Amino acid sequence: MWNRIATVLSVALVLSSSSLSRAEDPASAARSDIQKTLGFVPRFFNGFADAALPGMWDEMKGLQLNPGTALSGETKELIGLAVAAQVPCQYCIYAHTEFAELNGADAQERAEAVAVGAQERHASAYFYGTQVNIETFRAELAKIIANVKGKKTAPKPMQVTDAASAKADIAQTLGFVPQFLSVVPDAALPGVWREMKELKLSSSTRLPAKTKALISLAVASQVPSAPCVIAETEFAKLAGATDREIAEAVGMAAITRNMSTVLNGVQTDSRAFNADVDKLVAGVKKAASAKARQDATTVANAKATR
Repeated sequence: MWNRIATVLSVALVLSSSSLSRAEDPASAARSDIQKTLGFVPRFFNGFADAALPGMWDEMKGLQLNPGTALSGETKELIGLAVAAQVPCQYCIYAHTEFAELNGADAQERAEAVAVGAQERHASAYFYGTQVNIETFRAELAKIIANVKGKKTAPKPMQVTDAASAKADIAQTLGFVPQFLSVVPDAALPGVWREMKELKLSSSTRLPAKTKALISLAVASQVPSAPCVIAETEFAKLAGATDREIAEAVGMAAITRNMSTVLNGVQTDSRAFNADVDKLVAGVKKAASAKARQDATTVANAKATR
């Protein structure tokens, strides 16, 4: 029976291959679309397996390069940068840094995105290394969210200098000291809490709470860290993220991890890669400048005919 099935499948594959040979095969069609979309085919695409390239390109074009997504281009590239920074992938770090800047993210916003990604990886180490109970964590997470929603006033400023003052500040901020923070060594707790409070929980950072939560979720999704995914999904919703935005954040993490694996696995030439990224950025800037001139001319002509 299995031999018959294998024979049928073999015949089907041969017929499929024959039909593709008479037309443009999927990989060639993908490269043609890359040429049309980007203005050239970056050399790093040449290292991709022909069978994988069409799907990878469709995903990248449909989400990362699509201006019609729920997430802005800036947010998507900051997510890509944060994920790349802790994979780590030098190729992706370079690309997402340039693309984030191209989409309007300044140096401080990029630095915060990387720091948020680092903090998420940091938290996952404590979760797994100390074997935090997941059911206890879920219950405490629900309690934290309820406390945040019910809080009427901001906690009073408190100087954190040691474990005792850190625990006191945690209790007034979150309503209690959760298990996942109580297992942090006393010697490390003041620094752990200050970083969390002054970056992740602060309303004074350049990045808004929703963006920070989506970056955190994206990083957690491919560490992977189940407790962090659970928490950051809830924090993203608390900050106003929609289901579509949450799905796109995870999608950007997946794209970045996928690209990183291929780029590193085929040992892409880093200088050629960076040069192609620079060429892409220059092309986008040139097109934007040309459009701005065209729009200005259109407006001037409209005023002249009034």
